[in-house]
Amino acid sequence: MSVASVSPAAATQVKTAATVQTRRKSKKNRGGAPLHPEDPQQRIRQHSHGENVYNVFNIIFFALFTFLCFYPFYYLIINSISNNAMSAAGQINWWPSGIHWDNYGKVFQLDGLGESALISLGRTVIGTALTVLASAYLGFMFTQQKMWHRQFWYRFVIITMYFNAGLIPAFICMRNLHLTNTFWVYVLPAVVQPFNIILVKTFIESIPSSLQEAAEVDGAGELTIFGKIILPMCQPILATVAIFSAVGQWNSFQDTLIYITDSRLYSLQYVLYRYLNQASSLANQVKASAGSTLNVASLATQQTPTSIRMTIAVIVVLPILFVYPFFQRYFVKGMFLGAVKG
Repeated sequence: MSVASVSPAAATQVKTAATVQTRRKSKKNRGGAPLHPEDPQQRIRQHSHGENVYNVFNIIFFALFTFLCFYPFYYLIINSISNNAMSAAGQINWWPSGIHWDNYGKVFQLDGLGESALISLGRTVIGTALTVLASAYLGFMFTQQKMWHRQFWYRFVIITMYFNAGLIPAFICMRNLHLTNTFWVYVLPAVVQPFNIILVKTFIESIPSSLQEAAEVDGAGELTIFGKIILPMCQPILATVAIFSAVGQWNSFQDTLIYITDSRLYSLQYVLYRYLNQASSLANQVKASAGSTLNVASLATQQTPTSIRMTIAVIVVLPILFVYPFFQRYFVKGMFLGAVKG
């Protein structure tokens, strides 16, 4: 039907309906309803007073929480590079003063620091790699129905989270295995971690089983399925496990205290722990090695127990902090998917 063939009565009805619709819209607008309720800006303006108060409180709370988390690191750094006399007197709280880098140069010259740093780096890299691989493989095998006595072995591993033999039996066990005073005492006892296995197992259970079934139909074996299908899909949870393991390996010093007597195998944390306890005598030693003539300018960079403690704390903390940016995008996702079965 063409436009010209529309009757006058029909045209009048169309105009009347359009007029009524326009009046309804204008009434809604005068009542305060938005023209486009789907517009995000309109939704923002619709927030109630209670929601606005909650948002402000939320922002203030998390800003303060972020400050409380960040300030200790900031305090350590500014005190390690500021005037040592002012730092020892507690005058450096917000801004550095008399910036210098002599503290780091003198601390790095301490005996055994380079060798112990290599030990800590080696145990962190090797221990993290073995822990991630073991957690991934055991987590995968504990999801396989065909595994022999799967429930028994899974419970056997998990029960070690709640019960252990104790310090003396553990030391006797390590000595009988000839692991004391060896590098591998740092790595092997920490390879199997029940908590990490639970995270990986739960994550793998959320992966569709049809992927493994299709691979089995094509003739793939267990190792092929694990290496080419499961492992690439577990990157988020494996990154989470890697962070846990790396932080634990880097910060550990009690195993050195218990199992190691050879100074060549001391970890960096243990060496710095000893220096922290000997900060006063170490500061006197550094002063004596600097010579007996001290001018006013050298007092600002003269070592004090406080400057040594602050510098050592920064050296311990900063390296492991650089791990987080590389795994940040996987960390939260891995924790959520690994903690709750999908």
